[in-house]
Amino acid sequence: MSEFRNLLGETIERLLADHATKETVQGAEEGTWPEGLWSALEENGLTRLMASEAQGGAGGTWGDALVLLRAQGRYAAPVPLAETMVAAWLLSEAGLDVPDGPLTLLTGVALSSDGTLSGTAPHVPWGRKAVLGVAMVEGADGKFHVVSTPLAGVKIVEEENIAREPRDSITFDGHTVTSAPCNLTEGLETWGALMRSGLMAGGLDYLLTESVEYANDRKQFGKPIGKFQAVQQQLAVLATQAAAAGAIASHACERAGETDDPGFEVAVAKTRIDEAVNLSTSISHQVHGAIGFTYEHGLHLVTRRLWSWRAEYGSGRSWAARLGRQAIERGADALWADVTAR
Repeated sequence: MSEFRNLLGETIERLLADHATKETVQGAEEGTWPEGLWSALEENGLTRLMASEAQGGAGGTWGDALVLLRAQGRYAAPVPLAETMVAAWLLSEAGLDVPDGPLTLLTGVALSSDGTLSGTAPHVPWGRKAVLGVAMVEGADGKFHVVSTPLAGVKIVEEENIAREPRDSITFDGHTVTSAPCNLTEGLETWGALMRSGLMAGGLDYLLTESVEYANDRKQFGKPIGKFQAVQQQLAVLATQAAAAGAIASHACERAGETDDPGFEVAVAKTRIDEAVNLSTSISHQVHGAIGFTYEHGLHLVTRRLWSWRAEYGSGRSWAARLGRQAIERGADALWADVTAR
């Protein structure tokens, strides 16, 4: 890992350990905005990590961003750090201004012929707190255009996912936007899926750490339950799933930093990590027993986020279907060459 990523890792760990406590996460689920946490992230420049230096950012890559995404996933940090980083990156790619404050990502909207924004964007992360919404639409020139619009004064219906994170519906009716073309060849679903893959890899790290620690502390028949072979076998499976998720998330992010066409790697990452979430959450709660479901324990906070994130920006099943269709279109003779070329 580079010196820059080491510094990022040390900074985000210290910051989240101080500000993203279990009480903070529980408070956010009750509707309390963690102002101290968000201010600390902004003051340290982490929300602009992927924005260009000309836009006041650090010019970081997706590989750099993964350091922050995994940390946010481990701590279940209840702020739109991931969404703001990606939105700022998209604005920079299109040469648009990056404002201060929380940003969010919009899907399900379209530009009208007069260049205004219409439609209802569903499941908008942290829409009620964001100052600006960012979308990607395909223009008449065949390129993706990055579209941004202030969210002050728009109609917002407050909703939430099973992790009780804000997922609002926002309706636009002829709203004025700022837009510009970019050179990206993948749309917002791909970048959103990559973002969620990084968060889930971090959440799986938490599940493994907590489960191993609990198995070493909890005693039955006079010895830690981690000494029983059946539990050891389950923990070994959990460890392989967490390792696989981290590896494929890292590979997809590095690929995204090298090319503007990482669609295959992102599809594989979202598919593989979704499978890892299914297996790992089950094992982790079996190891913990009923205590993992109690509100006082942190396990359910991360579990509910993992279950929510795996459904966002395409489920693992939908990404797997996309991979299958592409393989069929390329033909059987190309399958081995395609797989081994990556």
